[in-house]
Amino acid sequence: MNRTLYRKLVDAHTVAQLDEQNVLLFCDLHLMNEYTSPQAFAGLDEHGRRVLMPGQNVAVVSHVIPTQPGTIRVIREAAPALQASNLRKNCEQHDIPLFDTQDALQGIEHVVAPEHGMIRPGMVVICGDSHTTTYGALGALGFGIGTSEVEHVLATQTLVYRLAKDMRIRVDGVLPVGTTAKDLILMVIGHIGAQGARGHVIEFCGTAFEAMSIESRFTVCNMAVEAGARGALIAPDRKAVKYVLERATDLHGVARDAALQHWETLHSDEAAVFHVEHRFDASDAAPHVTWGTSPDQVIPIGGAIPDPARQTSAPMRRSTEQALRYTGLAAGAPLEGTAIQHVFIGSCTNARIEDLRAVAQVVRGRHVAKGVRAMVVPGSGAVKRQAEAEGIASLLMDAGFEWREPGCSMCLAMNGDILADGVRCASTTNRNFEGRQGRGAITHLMSPAMAAAAAVTGTITDVRRLETHHA
Repeated sequence: MNRTLYRKLVDAHTVAQLDEQNVLLFCDLHLMNEYTSPQAFAGLDEHGRRVLMPGQNVAVVSHVIPTQPGTIRVIREAAPALQASNLRKNCEQHDIPLFDTQDALQGIEHVVAPEHGMIRPGMVVICGDSHTTTYGALGALGFGIGTSEVEHVLATQTLVYRLAKDMRIRVDGVLPVGTTAKDLILMVIGHIGAQGARGHVIEFCGTAFEAMSIESRFTVCNMAVEAGARGALIAPDRKAVKYVLERATDLHGVARDAALQHWETLHSDEAAVFHVEHRFDASDAAPHVTWGTSPDQVIPIGGAIPDPARQTSAPMRRSTEQALRYTGLAAGAPLEGTAIQHVFIGSCTNARIEDLRAVAQVVRGRHVAKGVRAMVVPGSGAVKRQAEAEGIASLLMDAGFEWREPGCSMCLAMNGDILADGVRCASTTNRNFEGRQGRGAITHLMSPAMAAAAAVTGTITDVRRLETHHA
């Protein structure tokens, strides 16, 4: 039987076939954070249950942790502080490893896990967070789950899982100079829509992905959920294997040989059938920026803001009108040149060392524009230290950026990093929903390089107009 990579991973982890649409799926790794796990642990305690496999669970305090610079981080708000202390208590009670608030390696869960070799090709990885799709960059099936499912996984290390359909998105060609993986995935989401991959797991393939770094692949798979995807995969190649082996220091000898042999099988069979297929040409990509309140409300930087009157359906017309009301933009106007007051560079989408290097290339020799507040929040303690060692941190601070401690920060306004009503932000995050970065705040998603260009010009700017300074 010819199978897709997705079906190979599901089949290899199926404990039992429950019915035609559902299986009991074994989970290799369960990641937890402070805001989706408390009720799950409470449920365990209520029934007198223990965590079945503590060593295959890892917890990170990432969403509520403050990122203000300082050696000791204190969560001052009562509710978030209680979430963090409950997570510590629960992890101690059940012998689960925890990256706590004062851990030097603490950071965003989706940055921390792969950089420590926890994510390997062929795994099933779950977390109470939708951007768990990130791990598809290494050929692992990652997806988000709900709180009740978290409890089931803690008790059994399995999950009742509804099967998804297969989608393949092929992108061949070379990304033009000045465009990035973030621009490519925003372009794809703009074409297929916020529900375009609903009910599907996407397999990305083609020469554009073969040429990408692993960090760029993380960005693509992270954003796949914004098209409604239930998962995202890129078949592991030599780059992925090299990335994992450099970090999975426990993998050696016979176990390493067996792993390498297995990873070679992790690709879709040549005759495998996909339910839906899309093709794109990487050379068509340009820097993309969102104009509305959904990641699919996005245009190339040189494009005009859509006119509701020209939309083909009544729902599209209404959503366009509402988005323009919220963002305060005018139909038909150019997006480039729109003034911004804030820049946020961070999140599980774009806070790795490669992203910060791209920012430094644009910023070198420049300064944050007057009236703009610009923040850089590295994705983890390890990323922060590397950026400081490379001189990136000092370059950014000299240019007027705030250099902060790791965490989710302003991606979702849960931790004190919140924008005021009406503030317009150039952001490297993954969602631009109404109120996502603060009640009434306006978010424009873009690449790290584009956010850096906005920071130094004070407007949404095509980074290709700026001469970038390579180290």
